[in-house]
Amino acid sequence: MSVTRIASYSGLGIALVSALSFGTAGSFGDSLMSTGWTSGAVVTTRIALAAVLLTGPALVALRGRWRSLWSSAGLIAFYGAVAVAGCQLFFFNAVQHLDVGVALLLEYMGIVLVVLWMWARHRRRPGKLTVVGMIAAVVGLVLVLDPSGGLDPIGLMWGLLAGAGLAVYFVVSARQDDAVPPLVVAWGGMVVGALVLGVAALVRVLPMGTATVDVELFGQQVSWLVPVIGLSVVAAAIAYSTGVIAARLLGATVASFVGLTEVLFAVLFAALSVGQIPGTMQLIGGLVVLVGVALVKATENNRDAEPAAERELSVVGGTPTA
Repeated sequence: MSVTRIASYSGLGIALVSALSFGTAGSFGDSLMSTGWTSGAVVTTRIALAAVLLTGPALVALRGRWRSLWSSAGLIAFYGAVAVAGCQLFFFNAVQHLDVGVALLLEYMGIVLVVLWMWARHRRRPGKLTVVGMIAAVVGLVLVLDPSGGLDPIGLMWGLLAGAGLAVYFVVSARQDDAVPPLVVAWGGMVVGALVLGVAALVRVLPMGTATVDVELFGQQVSWLVPVIGLSVVAAAIAYSTGVIAARLLGATVASFVGLTEVLFAVLFAALSVGQIPGTMQLIGGLVVLVGVALVKATENNRDAEPAAERELSVVGGTPTA
């Protein structure tokens, strides 16, 4: 088996771990918000604690590489402000005007933006099966999320901005700047994201409110610390770190489509944790999403024999330009 194929399978497995980790966020967050936490407090706590948890490992990974961190500071700041903090802020602004299903569907339109970006920036015109896979994935999302709540113009704007933030997450994560380890990219992004969210809270753009009462999770009452730890460790620290690794191995396009499985994992985790059993149409939609993801992955992997690193990045004078 070639090194490229091994990297592809490894990337797929890591991407699924990332999607699974991200998929737990909804259930953990809902359990806190049902007791009085605001969405702003949930998001800020999640990102800030994850940044603290990753500080030690990130500093170890940075030994001897501080100059590379400085040279990539602007990119990491952009990643943290847009892909981490911005995406969260835009999404929660969207759900103030739209049903959650509609807002999620608009956010995941970011995968279309990734394909268009790769076409415009790198002349990688999507193949026919990629387009078919993209359409199948979107149709599957519609069935899973049931976006039947209508569209509000303001909500539509925020939802599409959230999609842009998601696209930035995958495109920046896929950059092959090997001098900056993926763990450091995730950590730096969350540090910046936590600062941006903190400022948004201070100027009251992001409502903050917490509670210290027990929450209901997995059919029983547990301490509020349980979902907080779940959010910060699983849904942030692990999710973002593995997401960057997967994007580097798979490339932005494939990684973004595999990332759609986050929705399926979220539905599954909600069924296990709070008893929200998916309906028949959701299950069918999940299968359609998986078919779309499989089509895109197979097509993108077979377009040429280059590693994902070479497909996703142009290098001029040794400096990444993607």
